[in-house]
Amino acid sequence: MHSSQSSTRQGATSFRSSTFRSHLVRHLARVACGLALAATSAVQAAPIVQDFESFSDGDIVGSSLAGVTFISNGTVLAAGISLNEFEFPPRSGTNVVFEGGGGITGAIIITFTTPVNSVGAFLTYTSTITLAAYDASFGFLGSVTSLFGSNTTTTGDPGSSPNELLEITSAAGISFVAFNGSPAGGSFVLDDLTYDRRGGGTVPLPGTALLLVAAGGAAVAARRRSS
Repeated sequence: MHSSQSSTRQGATSFRSSTFRSHLVRHLARVACGLALAATSAVQAAPIVQDFESFSDGDIVGSSLAGVTFISNGTVLAAGISLNEFEFPPRSGTNVVFEGGGGITGAIIITFTTPVNSVGAFLTYTSTITLAAYDASFGFLGSVTSLFGSNTTTTGDPGSSPNELLEITSAAGISFVAFNGSPAGGSFVLDDLTYDRRGGGTVPLPGTALLLVAAGGAAVAARRRSS
């Protein structure tokens, strides 16, 4: 009788231990997955968008934005003041940046304090636009060209519309870009300059990788004990 009760208690204890291990493994897996998602979100930070809404009409952007410098041209135009918002509507807000204000005629050149992997902006133009990217050693990384020769509201090419997105990506790291329009100048405005460091992919944080390995090891060990 005592032997039977002892056996029953041992069996119940073994069952509870197995159940506990199973719950622990599932819990660790959930925690690991949650941290993995958090780590990915941390590395894949949201892109930075400069909408120029903090400027007044006629301001020169220059080095006013942290980490970004307009070294050639970059004058802010505001809807209802200097901007013809009917032909060149802002993509957001009321302000855009005009290719004018001093520098190389026909180009807006932007440098980044820390290299980025992706740069883009929304452009309205009356001449074909090329976006070219370069590394810190002035090495050419690539370029993209607008789909049309003009995309203003009423006089743009058939099929076009204002605020075309031009974007370029390079895992090598982009240190500066040039938006090139008509050599005569005055051919485009841009809005919502966007850049980030996601082009090179994401890397799991070391702590997360270790936790995933630990959870996997615990699952294997639990399966071996139960078998």
